[in-house]
Amino acid sequence: MKVVSVVGARPQFVKLAPVAQALDGAGHEHVIVHTGQHYDAAMSDVFFADLRIPAPDVHLAVGSGSHGVQTGAMLAAIEPVLADAAPDWVLVYGDTNSTLAGAVAAVKLHLPVAHLEAGLRSFNRLMPEEHNRVLTDHAADLLLAPTEVAMNHLANEGLAARSELVGDVMTDVCLQVRDAVAGDAPPAGLDRGGYLVATIHRAENTDDPDRLRAVVAALEALPVPVLLLAHPRLRARCEQHGIELGTGAVVVADPLPYPAMVGAVVGSRGVVTDSGGLQKEAFLLGRPCTTLRTETEWPETLADGWNALLPGLGGLDEVAVRPAPTAARGIPYGSGDAASRTVEALARRVVGE
Repeated sequence: MKVVSVVGARPQFVKLAPVAQALDGAGHEHVIVHTGQHYDAAMSDVFFADLRIPAPDVHLAVGSGSHGVQTGAMLAAIEPVLADAAPDWVLVYGDTNSTLAGAVAAVKLHLPVAHLEAGLRSFNRLMPEEHNRVLTDHAADLLLAPTEVAMNHLANEGLAARSELVGDVMTDVCLQVRDAVAGDAPPAGLDRGGYLVATIHRAENTDDPDRLRAVVAALEALPVPVLLLAHPRLRARCEQHGIELGTGAVVVADPLPYPAMVGAVVGSRGVVTDSGGLQKEAFLLGRPCTTLRTETEWPETLADGWNALLPGLGGLDEVAVRPAPTAARGIPYGSGDAASRTVEALARRVVGE
């Protein structure tokens, strides 16, 4: 079996790691196409090295741009790569412009498309990620769902026959990395259990200067140190609007390699974020998460208060430092074998044809 993986952003590199390992272990041919959606080395190349992912076979170096410009450039660049590779599956990961471009390019070439992390829904149509995931699900031939909730969403949209529950590949790598970094010291000289990890990057929190100022001010006012892993988008918007980072409780740092990020969360008392992936990672690592959004694609994290939605910022100083719940978390995202189940599903569907 020959599989082409199309990736382009940090969360996809993390998902790619166990899938690449599983494909290699099963003896399948695997071609990795990196669109260059995240072209900063700290957000891209370092993840391949740290997670021991094979170097991309093709790097399109598309870079940034508006959603339409970026997606269109990717679509044009991906098409000849897929036509030349002629794989059994084009595998796309998640909800980015890279995912949509890879799916559309494959469909136009009549190549089978599999969508890993299918069925997630925020039900917020203002989010570009929501457009990407819905369109990709309805275009794909095989929908690899991470949770029962995702399977239900797909069934409600008439896609049950194309759907298969495999678990969440992020769980595979997160748990592996957690065990490897368990004894590492916290970053930036912070005290274990005495700080929060924060990431802010979504448009709804960064594009409006008043909202951005309010978010930064709320982080600065927290009663414990806040390790703010400053995404390039956040830095650019703060510079554009004259907002200073690094005052009050905030300790600014560059985005961390994935193992170091997991270590930072393990050493923290909790997380404040607007990232989908980090909400789930906090849950898997047993740290309370406060999400500065109105919704989440990962509703399982809300059970027993492990994750709290706080779009209005009111009471952040108390909510963010709440103790971890005592209730067991369960394993809604699987037990760490999602990558092997993904590869088995792909191989089974090819044989079945």
